[in-house]
Amino acid sequence: MSAAHDYGLDDDYEWPRPPAGGWTADDLDKLPNLPRHTELIDGSLVFVSPRTRFHSRTMWLFETNLREQAPDGWDAIREMTIKLNKRNRPEPDVLVVREDADTGPSQTWFRPEDVLVAVEVVSDDSEERDREVKPRKYAAVGIPHYWRVEQNDGLPVVYVYELDTMTKSYVPMGIFHNRLKLTVPFPVDIDLTAVDGRRR
Repeated sequence: MSAAHDYGLDDDYEWPRPPAGGWTADDLDKLPNLPRHTELIDGSLVFVSPRTRFHSRTMWLFETNLREQAPDGWDAIREMTIKLNKRNRPEPDVLVVREDADTGPSQTWFRPEDVLVAVEVVSDDSEERDREVKPRKYAAVGIPHYWRVEQNDGLPVVYVYELDTMTKSYVPMGIFHNRLKLTVPFPVDIDLTAVDGRRR
């Protein structure tokens, strides 16, 4: 019995086979039948597990609040990729991006220079990527702010990082429970307990 059959696919199904040298960032928009939220990391396709309720609620909480609180000229959007380079196109859970980076309804990615904040909500299958791989790559291309969100007893805990432009690495700026209140990169005040409306 084939692995394809185990996943409800017929025996003739062919998994995507990378070309010599791996996939490129542009391939991500052209490959047929990819699962939703497929990312490209180091030329390899990364398939993510189904979103948990916590993950979905947390993305909604951050996108909604950041859109409301971002200054003029900036917007918040969820689940859009960043084309870091030829072999890397990750999909942060939420981004704060320049409004003028909007190229229209068919847009699928942003440039690193369009991104002010990248937010990743950690899942069981993304721990190493969100804690180690992605922040290193985001810092290398100059994304100024990285926030990693972990779950603790059903509530978000936010780890805030700021880019040290000299070393091209992130510096930890704080860990936030219950409330995320910042003055940089712009005034932010998010009630983290509101991740579940019943907690209000």
